[in-house]
Amino acid sequence: MPAFRMEHPESRGENNVATNDNSLTDARVRMLPYIVAATFFMEYLDTTIIATALPQMAQSFGVGPNELSLGMTAYMLTLAVFIPISGWVADRFGSRTVFGMAIAIFTLASILCGFSQNVWEFTAARVLQGLGGAMMVPVGRMIVVRSTGKDRLMKAIATITWPAIVAPVVGPSIGGFITTYASWHWIFLMNVPFGLAAFTAVMMVVRNEHGVSKRPLDLVGFLLSGAALTSLLYGTEIASHMESNIKVALGFVALGVVLGYGAWRHMQRIEHPLLDFSNLRIPTYSVTVLTGSLTRIGVDAVPYLMPLMFQIGFGLTAFQSGLLLLATALGNLGMKAFTTRILQRFGFRSVAVNNAAIAGGLIIACGLLTPATPLPVILGVIFCYGLSRSMQFSTLATLAYADISDARKSSASTLWSVAQQMTIGMGIAFGALALRIAAALRGEAIDASGAHFTLGDFQWAFAMAGVVTLISVIGYRGLARDAGSNIGGGMRAAPGKR
Repeated sequence: MPAFRMEHPESRGENNVATNDNSLTDARVRMLPYIVAATFFMEYLDTTIIATALPQMAQSFGVGPNELSLGMTAYMLTLAVFIPISGWVADRFGSRTVFGMAIAIFTLASILCGFSQNVWEFTAARVLQGLGGAMMVPVGRMIVVRSTGKDRLMKAIATITWPAIVAPVVGPSIGGFITTYASWHWIFLMNVPFGLAAFTAVMMVVRNEHGVSKRPLDLVGFLLSGAALTSLLYGTEIASHMESNIKVALGFVALGVVLGYGAWRHMQRIEHPLLDFSNLRIPTYSVTVLTGSLTRIGVDAVPYLMPLMFQIGFGLTAFQSGLLLLATALGNLGMKAFTTRILQRFGFRSVAVNNAAIAGGLIIACGLLTPATPLPVILGVIFCYGLSRSMQFSTLATLAYADISDARKSSASTLWSVAQQMTIGMGIAFGALALRIAAALRGEAIDASGAHFTLGDFQWAFAMAGVVTLISVIGYRGLARDAGSNIGGGMRAAPGKR
């Protein structure tokens, strides 16, 4: 793996003052996670907020909502293609250069989305926006983990993790408010001031890091991984639509698995692979990527299932459903203040094992809610689910880098981003598939539309998601008792005991 170097500001005529040990100043290190978190929130919010605006946008363009979903799919597939190459691009051209350009591209594309006049203009703008997002998230995470010492890594990762946790649950509510009281254009145009502020902050604070050895681009790996992720995510996207053919969706997923295996075999044989799977030999990293993916699939099925259950099973409006989901957001945000202290007190292994079990139980409990359940109980269950979701995701995101050396942080961040992007789509697809299976077991056609689902179907779907989450507990039990103690986690193992 390549080592890294920093460009000295004084050698480039910049006004920044470099420290003697080539590290960022203390103030800059503290600012970095907040700057990166702001860009993450912009990207994750944009991914989820658009769904509520589709009917108004379709009317504006004079098309049906299904035709407009092309723009959402194009964005997702662009992410799938370009996320794997983000680490190589950052090493070659400099992390600040790439991160700053990604923010600029994302902001420009937001303007173009806001001023789109038809479906094709909107789709093209979304492709450009996807290119910016594909570079913005993994490179931003890479900048934070490279620049933050082990003693501050836990807090820094917790800061940049909360946008991915909160945005999916607040996005629909914000989108509904904007489309109701303003117009869909502002969903995209509101990114502009945030993007300009973030770009300015990045140029002022972030130092440019390059890989010293300019490794060649693994073109075959890029094509194979891009094709695999595109097929996997397109299959999961199809599966999430109730009117789609589940066999076609499973066919794309199967093709993605085959291409992914081919990409893995190829990258095992070459000297400079696009994705370095050797990081999976590090126990703390492999658990967060592999076992963590199973957890994320189960947990991420809930934001898909819950609004549908409230609307189809409870008979609530989309707005009422969105208001209830704000309890999840409050739980996510409420846990952020306690995450570091809990990990310091109990340790990563104990938290990962017990919290995954709690999350699985709460997911099953969500399915047991009925229209007759008292409102305080509903809000309490949803709120506690938000707490456990936030705790587990923050634990995984922090533990991933506990034993990663500086030279491996670039490749580790890229593979982590690939896994995270893939499991978001797979969580949604799993929720949709579980719902269809539940309907099929009572005699309903598996390709039935959402109108045919009953409250019992949702109960079984939540149960399946909860069981998947509970199964992941087995993987976390394999962690050493002192896993993550080098970055501040508690529960150090006694000598000779692991």
